[in-house]
Parts: sequence; C-alpha cells; structure tokens
Amino acid sequence: MSYFAGLDVSMEETWICVVDAAGAVIVERAVASTPVAIASALTDVGPQGVRIGFEAGGLSPWLYHELSALGFDVTCFETRQVSQILKTLRNKTDRHDARGLAQILRGGWYRAVHVKSYDAHALRALLKARDGLVKGRQDLENQVRGLLKPFGIRLARGGRRDLGARVKAACRDMPDLWAGCRALLATRETVRAELADLDRRLARMARDDATCRRLMTVPGIGPVTALAFVGHLDDPGRFAKARDMGACLGLTPRRIQSGEIDYQGRISKRGDRMLRTLLYEAANVLLTVVKRFSTLKAWGLKLVKRVGFKKARIAVARKLAVLMTAMVKDGTEFEWTAAPGPAR
Repeated sequence: MSYFAGLDVSMEETWICVVDAAGAVIVERAVASTPVAIASALTDVGPQGVRIGFEAGGLSPWLYHELSALGFDVTCFETRQVSQILKTLRNKTDRHDARGLAQILRGGWYRAVHVKSYDAHALRALLKARDGLVKGRQDLENQVRGLLKPFGIRLARGGRRDLGARVKAACRDMPDLWAGCRALLATRETVRAELADLDRRLARMARDDATCRRLMTVPGIGPVTALAFVGHLDDPGRFAKARDMGACLGLTPRRIQSGEIDYQGRISKRGDRMLRTLLYEAANVLLTVVKRFSTLKAWGLKLVKRVGFKKARIAVARKLAVLMTAMVKDGTEFEWTAAPGPAR
C-alpha cells in the first residue's frame, strides 16, 4: 500500500503527517529537523512504502539527499505553487501545513523542483561569497564618498587602486575625517585581497573544467559566468529542450490571458538572480565590447535598432542561456562565423 508523508520543515522542528491512498491520517507528530529523526518517525510505515514531500527551502538539499540515501522516495515542491494551496487552509499551523503537503503529494498536483548536487551547492557557495565581497567593496567605497560630501569634497571618478591616496590627499587638513575614512579604506583593502584570492581560485576551477572551457568560447562569457551556469544547470538532462533555460532564469515575458485580455508583460525575473545578472552583463559585453563578428552579435545589433538597447540585452541574455545549455548537452563549442562581404 502506498503512503504519502508531508513534511513542514523549520530550523529546529519538523511536523510529519502520513496519509494513506484514501487520504486518512496514519502518523502525525513533530520531530527534530534531521534525516535520522525523520526516518525514525517513518520506520513503522517502512521506507519502501512511503513517499516524502516538502517545500524547497534552506535545508531542502540536505534532507533530500540524506533521506534518498536512506531509501525513501523524496520529492521537493515548488514553493510558490504550494504556498497558494496552503493559504486555503482555515488555520495556518505547522501541523496543518504538513497535512496539506501530504494531501498535495497524494493528489499529484504539484511541480517538483530539481535539487542540485552537493558539488553544485559548494560551487554556488563560492560564487555567492564572491558576490557578497563585490557588494561589500562597493558599499565601503560609497560610504567613504558619503563621509566626504558634507565637507564639499566630491571625488572624481577614477580607478580603485588609487582611491586611498586620493581620499588621504582630500583629508589633508582634517585628521578626524581621515581617521574615519582610513578605517573604512583598511577594511576595503582586506575585502579586495580576499576577492582577488577568490577570483584566482575560480579562474583555476574554470580552466580545469572541460565544460567551462567550452562555454568560455562564447563571446562575453568569462570564468565566473561559466562556473555560475554550470553550477545552476547541474544536470543537463533535466531540460528536455535547451530553450527551457530562458524561462527557468526568468528571461522570458510573463503572459497574462483571461477572456478577451491577452498580452505579454515584462520578463518574469524568476529563478537564479545572480546568473541572470551575469548573463545580462555578458550580453552587454557582446554588444558593446566584442569586436569580432558573429551571427549572435549581428542578431543582437538588429534588435537594438528595432526595440532599443535594454530590451536587446535581455533578448541576447536569453539567447546566451539557450545557446550555452545546448553546448553543454551536445558537448560542442561556440561557432564563429565570417563577417558578410560588401554588398554588390
């Protein structure tokens, strides 16, 4: 007989509800949020007869992989869809949420989420750490500039390397102001050193990975973007069609249709925000910096004339996502094309 277990997971405690094929509650209890405790609570039912379902969250990868290793059939639900269903419950409690998740799993009305491997999450941890360092460096620089503005000191735009020297020269006659700026600049130098070290590590990882080397043959794609793409894709087989990657990253327009109303809105901006931003920057580099001709660049420049630069960059970013997915699935490299000759 089949049984369906819904888990409402929090940091310390997880509510478990097990129902049978008819929807009757078999087990209902709260346990510690660990794979061992959850598996022990389901021992009486048996791992061979229990399917487990829970929402995607911070502990989802750990619970998914560990419970799968213990022999359970585990499904991770798409959060936005499930949350709309659970809102219909009269009382919003962890116990009722677990019961609702069990019924959703039993009914089959859910969208499963791909749970990435531990290696993919470790790679993402490095990239998120780098992203945090980049933002931290920028915040420190903005704070220094903000401290100077009340004194009428407006630093001209320039390179980051000589920022400390320019601030020190501007604060020559104001030792207290320089003391505050110096503390921020010293912290900034530490952040810059850690960021440089992390960039070198990521560059080595990209050079050592054959898939990343192929992706870096695409104009505008560097080591960070290639690694972010590989980490997000994880298993190329989860996409039946390469063009599905555009929607996965939120680079396709939302469609609103009801009765006589039917129009396309802005892009959905769903999925991995960091990778979407990196692809958008790569599209900008392709259209503005890369000089070598390619069909992709020519297509993007035609879009610039027709819809404007911003929309063209989004379209090229989506095209890059689809192209890179196909390259990973096929094991191919980017194919450059010769520039068309003069018209006769």
